[in-house]
Amino acid sequence: MGQSSSQSSKTSDAYATGTTGGRLAEATGLEIAALKSGPLGGEAQIGAMIAEGRLDALIFFIDPLTSMPHDVDVKSFLRLGIHYNTLLATNEATATHLIRSIARQ
Repeated sequence: MGQSSSQSSKTSDAYATGTTGGRLAEATGLEIAALKSGPLGGEAQIGAMIAEGRLDALIFFIDPLTSMPHDVDVKSFLRLGIHYNTLLATNEATATHLIRSIARQ
């Protein structure tokens, strides 16, 4: 999930790939802008948003104990997030801290 904020209005927008966005919206009641399904271009859309500076933060959970069929996509998000200095959370503790920090702004 990516997050973008408007400096002037202090509002936040949340983006997620198709299936994830639907699940997040259903579980939280938040408005989530659903992009394409990950394998159908959603992951590329999020990557482009990072590269274009349109995301302030990225939350992307990784299970380190299982093999990841989309390992290339995970590494791509990590590389882009690091290169463009995007706030990046890959576990629940960091994501919680990040969301609380954004909510205080």
